[in-house]
Amino acid sequence: METYGKILLIAIPSFLVLVLLEKLYGWYKGHDTVRNLDMISSLSSGITNVTKDVLGLSVVVISYGWMVRNLAVTSVDSGFLTYFIAFMALDLSGYWTHRIAHTYNLFWNNHIVHHSSEEYNLACALRQSISVFFRIFTFLLLPAAILGVPQSVIATVAPLHLFAQFWYHTRHIGKLGWLEHVIVTPSHHRVHHAINPEYIDRNYSQIFIFWDKLFGTFQEELDSVPPVYGITRPVRTWNPIKINFQHLGLLIMDAWQTRAWRDKLRIWFMPTGWRPADVAEIRPVDKIENVYDFEKYDTHAGIPFHVWCWVQLLAMLAFITWFLGHIAEIGSPGIFVYGGFIFLSIYSMTESMDRNPLSIGWELLRVIFAGYLLYAQNGDWFGASSLVPASGWLVAGYLTFSLLSTIHFAVLHRREDAMHRTLASLDSAVQAP
Repeated sequence: METYGKILLIAIPSFLVLVLLEKLYGWYKGHDTVRNLDMISSLSSGITNVTKDVLGLSVVVISYGWMVRNLAVTSVDSGFLTYFIAFMALDLSGYWTHRIAHTYNLFWNNHIVHHSSEEYNLACALRQSISVFFRIFTFLLLPAAILGVPQSVIATVAPLHLFAQFWYHTRHIGKLGWLEHVIVTPSHHRVHHAINPEYIDRNYSQIFIFWDKLFGTFQEELDSVPPVYGITRPVRTWNPIKINFQHLGLLIMDAWQTRAWRDKLRIWFMPTGWRPADVAEIRPVDKIENVYDFEKYDTHAGIPFHVWCWVQLLAMLAFITWFLGHIAEIGSPGIFVYGGFIFLSIYSMTESMDRNPLSIGWELLRVIFAGYLLYAQNGDWFGASSLVPASGWLVAGYLTFSLLSTIHFAVLHRREDAMHRTLASLDSAVQAP
């Protein structure tokens, strides 16, 4: 946990710099692929994901260590070959885990957040799941376990394998010649994120593209078919926590409301998107029928609100940086309390981005919670006063500013929405015969 936190202290600012450089490059080239609120939503999702991972809020049903101890037929020393085998085993396992997530209703909930952006850029790579509570696919690493690859090697290679999947989430890199036949390139992965009928549910590979070619799921990016991104049932929110459980909520409601017991049981393992006929008829959900003609989700707001969102995001990055760098000192149960504050903060901020009037309530709850934490620690913020003596006052000042700003923008947006409804009503009345 502590080691992973230190790795993230290097990875997070590196990813942020690359995301911003892509934004600047898009401006320079006149082809900006990064919308501000979409980017902040993606970065917020990354914050929730690393918080959840560091807290270890998931249960491994079959651990890799157990498989090595009980199923290994040989043992190998740490060396290049051992690390190569581990990397290849992780890549093959990743292909099948990825494919299963796209194939069955239940497992799609664990992956939907990664595809939820209607853009394709480096920021969307950071949209990772927090809804995986039971890790059941460790058994796919069986080949490495049988060969006796040590657990420590898998633990070292796994983050590298994950981070190596970041770079190809971009529209600014074209096809890469002979590399297209070996590794997953931006072109290959653009196909994977697309919802065009020609592309959907293709190219599951993570590092080496030959898995798709071997198992019949490969599709080349076609010059005549520009990819359209997102999911066919758009999430219509910037809130990454809502996105993570939106599909699961639909499955639960459908299983509860359908009259057929057979459907109540099989809905979880039917193909992704399947719904019982009776509930689909009485409670249809929004679905994109024409991928070339739909309106991307957006919540229009002025420049001050966009600046405010960046201030909030930078504050969250400061909070998560202190958390990752002081996990051992904060200890348990403090780390879980801190994690709760992070989740509540992201929820409140993205509810404001959605122009939800309830954002005031969420922000007030966050401020009360954080205020109690400051009070319980005699004005300190999880030991930060050792570095910055006035840290408690800084946190309190930030929280006050955040609450007042949230109220201001919520009231402003409510007035704007009321004005738009009035204008739309007048326009309809004028056009009426």
